[in-house]
Amino acid sequence: MTTYLILHGYQNHRPPGHWHHWLAGTLRERGHEVRYPQLPEPDAPVLAEWLDALEEHGKRPAEGEFVVLAHSLGVLLWLRAAAAGRLPHADRVLLVAPPSPGVTASIPEIAGFADGLDLAAVRLDAPARLVYAAGDPYCPEGAALHYGVPLGLDLDEVPGGAHLTPDSGYGEWPSVLEWCENPAARVGANR
Repeated sequence: MTTYLILHGYQNHRPPGHWHHWLAGTLRERGHEVRYPQLPEPDAPVLAEWLDALEEHGKRPAEGEFVVLAHSLGVLLWLRAAAAGRLPHADRVLLVAPPSPGVTASIPEIAGFADGLDLAAVRLDAPARLVYAAGDPYCPEGAALHYGVPLGLDLDEVPGGAHLTPDSGYGEWPSVLEWCENPAARVGANR
């Protein structure tokens, strides 16, 4: 059995139509343990509280693989934990559609997640893949530029995926499910 931890982003109240929700249900149906916590105050997140929640929900299971999927602000949470030496030990990580530092800094409620983030201090202890889309309004310069290349991440670009949310067609997302069960699978468009 594999244990999955799914980390949502800013203002995400884990709606049933989101790929996170669909993925959590599908993985549970297949017999996996899934942790999909509502992070504290998603409309006004506090970095320290989210780091504490990550520590609580990110405890490695006694046996089996531990896989993390983070979306949007959840990606910055993961990177901040890595930079602070508070990263849970995972076997592999999927980082999906992180917001750019400039966009994050422009939103007062989440500006603290980007403020002072030094990518040179980020030490990822597990293979990580970045999934992003050109045309993401929350990362207009491109996530590969800001995160993928500097961190040496494996990259999957999703054409036309915007921020990879239900608004851009990402409710069910079979290629993410395929990656969950086969780390060699590439994550692509849901079209």
